[in-house]
Order: sequence, then structure tokens, then C-alpha cells
Amino acid sequence: MEKFLGKKNIAVFISGRGSNLKSLIKYSKKKNSLIKISLVISDTPLAKGIEYAKNSKIKNYCFKSKSKLKFEKKSLELLKKNKVEILCLAGFMRILSEDFIKKFSNPILNIHPSLLPKYKGLNTHTRAIKNRDKYSGATIHRVTKKLDSGEIIYQKKVKIFKSDTVNSLEKKVLKVEHEIYPKAIVKFLSNL
Repeated sequence: MEKFLGKKNIAVFISGRGSNLKSLIKYSKKKNSLIKISLVISDTPLAKGIEYAKNSKIKNYCFKSKSKLKFEKKSLELLKKNKVEILCLAGFMRILSEDFIKKFSNPILNIHPSLLPKYKGLNTHTRAIKNRDKYSGATIHRVTKKLDSGEIIYQKKVKIFKSDTVNSLEKKVLKVEHEIYPKAIVKFLSNL
């Protein structure tokens, strides 16, 4: 691990409850953590995750703008100003534009609640149950201009039982998400 000079400076984009953000904050506070979360940005004013950022004294911003262009422009300014090296999307419900990805130019990681390349986009649990899949899970991948199609960094499976509902499957997958996001970051950084 000699190649790491200090912790990597990361930002997290959220839209909702922020449970993956909470998991990343917990990891970042460990003595041997490879990351420092310097910035949290939400695109929704009621995102519960903002509270986690405030409680951990992490700079946080909420842009209520419906305009994707305004949101991305303001976010890019903050990412550059805070010298963010990696951007992590954690329950962030907007699709970033190709222009944003190009201008940020550093790695962007996303967590997705399915075993990609299966079930890109939304309603992953509903589709997995409807298709009677034996397994679902979570994937951490690089963000590219093509939705949920970037290089897969880390995946973990969960078994789908006949008794599972969309709700019970979501809970199982979420538990796995919390476990693998920090692991995926470590793996990603180790391969840089």
C-alpha cells in the first residue's frame, strides 16, 4: 500500500435516505481507511443523507434545481474547488450527462441494486422477482456515458427465495450494498 500518499479525497452524490453514504462515512473514519469524504451533494432537499453529512461535519450542499444543466454546473464547480479525486454515486437518482463525465474527468463510481449487466436502470427487484431469478445482488461499477454499463469493480450475490417480495429483496440487497461499497473502493484504489 506504499503508493497511497494520504487518503483519496472523495465526494458523494445522493438523492434519498443516504444509507450507503452512512456506510462510506463509517469506513472513512477507520484508521486505515483510504478515503476522506470532503463533500456531499444532494439533488433533493429532503434527502435524509444530508443529516449524516452534517452530523459528521462534512461540507454538504443541496441543489433543488430541476435543471440538469444548473445542477451539473454548480456541482462541477464544487468538485473542482474541493479537489475531489473520486466521485461516488450513492442512491443518486439522476443520470449524469456525457458532458459532466468528460468535464469532471476523474473516476466516478456508482452502486446499482442488481447483478449487472442484468437489469440496468430502475425497478431491478421487481424485474428479478417477476423473472423468477434465483439470485440478485449489488454491483459497484465505473460510470460511463452508457447507463449502468461501465467496468464492474465489485459484485455480491443474494439468494432470492420463493417467499421474497420486492420489499424483502430490497432490504437484503441494501445490506449487501452497505458491505461492498467500501470494499469496492479499496479494490478500485489498489488497481490504480
